[in-house]
Amino acid sequence: MPSTPDRLLTTHVGSLPRPPELRALLKCRVVGEPVDEDAWAAAVDDATADVVRRQLDVGLDVINNGEQPRVSFNWYVADRLSGIDGTREAPLWDDLLDYPDYAEDTFTTDIIDLRTQPAVTGPVEYVGREACEEELAAFERHLEGTGVAIEDTFITAAAPGIAATSLANEYYDNHPEFLFAIADAMREEYELIAETGATLQLDAPELLASGHRGPQEKTVENLRRLIELHTEALNGAIDHIPPEQVRLHTCWGSYDGPHTRDVALEDVLGDLYELDVTGLSVEQANPHHQHEYRAFAEHPLPDGWYLMPGVVDVKTNVVEHPETVADRLERVVDAVGDPTRVVAAPDCGFDTQAGLGMVHPDIAWVKLEAMVEGARVASERVF
Repeated sequence: MPSTPDRLLTTHVGSLPRPPELRALLKCRVVGEPVDEDAWAAAVDDATADVVRRQLDVGLDVINNGEQPRVSFNWYVADRLSGIDGTREAPLWDDLLDYPDYAEDTFTTDIIDLRTQPAVTGPVEYVGREACEEELAAFERHLEGTGVAIEDTFITAAAPGIAATSLANEYYDNHPEFLFAIADAMREEYELIAETGATLQLDAPELLASGHRGPQEKTVENLRRLIELHTEALNGAIDHIPPEQVRLHTCWGSYDGPHTRDVALEDVLGDLYELDVTGLSVEQANPHHQHEYRAFAEHPLPDGWYLMPGVVDVKTNVVEHPETVADRLERVVDAVGDPTRVVAAPDCGFDTQAGLGMVHPDIAWVKLEAMVEGARVASERVF
């Protein structure tokens, strides 16, 4: 992670809008239609080149490949693990169950149906090495000539816990056995990413979102036990990667819903500090959680950690004013106590599930521009 002594850095959370041509090919791959491999490679290459250029044009400091070749931040693991066969019905979010008429159309896209989950019917092993290496090579190729070193970028991967909760287990005896099997398999991907020198971002929204989704009884105590279990699996899977090369994103689920059943951040923030990472990304623009910057004063970041608060909302097409972004950053800095430990980011990705972008692609980039300008304004106030 680059550092600077006199201004707030900016980044984002992973997924960025995919072009229509790439989305069409992703849809074909999901439904099993044949795809010309040369056309696929060209579409991914063009999309990656464009997304790298646009991030630099916007002025982001820490960029990635926008997850262009992945159908989603979590479903992509079904393409990189063995033992997958078909899909099964997925549980809904508890807050959406309170509003069934609204929930009906919330998770449908023209590419994937998030009311289902890929099913695991056999042992999981990592079979995604070639796809991962191709993705990494494309990103590195398009960094050439930009002046950006791979060491100053980040690359995402699904954490073991979100992979285990995104897949329907029909093979392993219980959740812990399933979870640790996935952790063992995904270790290879994590290490491939780390070997490039880039920061590994692990996406683990289930650490917070399991508080209002899934079959378990929804108590803070049960969520804390799940966080402990998933942290153990995650830490084991990255035990050969230096913590300073790992950052983690968690959230309450990037979907346009009421979020009235979300767990309070202060109830579990201390548990997240057991993760062997250095950077933490948490929503702060979500209207249900904007007040929770106070939790970082009550539960200070561990030594050496930095915080990536979400300061633009990825679920509305309203573009934040830079002064609004600056205000959000300033109060987080006050809570953390050191501006060099705060990096501006959106709440989540802008295209986490291909075809389900809640923000129009054109507006997503304007929101990022507002975030960069807001970070500049805030920097003048806090340094």
